[in-house]
Amino acid sequence: MAKVLATEIRVGNLIEMDKRVWRVLKSYHVHVGGRGGAFMQVEMKDVEVGTKRNERIRTDEKIERAFVETRDMQYLYQDGDNYVFMDQESFDQLNIPSDFLEGQAGFLLPNGDVKINMYNERPIGIELPASVVLTITETEPGIKGATATGSYKPATMETGITVMVPQFVESGEKIKVNTDSGEYMERSS
Repeated sequence: MAKVLATEIRVGNLIEMDKRVWRVLKSYHVHVGGRGGAFMQVEMKDVEVGTKRNERIRTDEKIERAFVETRDMQYLYQDGDNYVFMDQESFDQLNIPSDFLEGQAGFLLPNGDVKINMYNERPIGIELPASVVLTITETEPGIKGATATGSYKPATMETGITVMVPQFVESGEKIKVNTDSGEYMERSS
């Protein structure tokens, strides 16, 4: 088993805690100035039972990563309430229910590469790339002379999620979005 620093925990990671395997749903670095050290606030879900739990972990603490088999997969399409992925080595297809993805579905694009974690030959987690490029389908018109440091407006992406973008970004543009936080990073070509 591999131990990693708490600051290296990302959304989608699988960790072992209290003799159970947990999938990380949210991970935030928190530093309260002057009152103690920094810590990671981690929201996680038990992969066997499905219970959720919030944990506060010191940044210098080491966490046990669960030993799982990671398979490189390609997202193909959505079929009703299931998402269909293809193993890039064996070309086997795998159906994963939508409730399994919990907020990650909005970052999936057809033919996009992902890593699916398997535990006892069962899918237990999906790891997205750190960022994805999405096209804006709808947003308010831009304001002339708006700068990057100005206010933000909601924009609907091609996958259906809403991302807050700067005023100068227009419909039809491609932007890079952080898959951990869902935040706008930059324009993309």
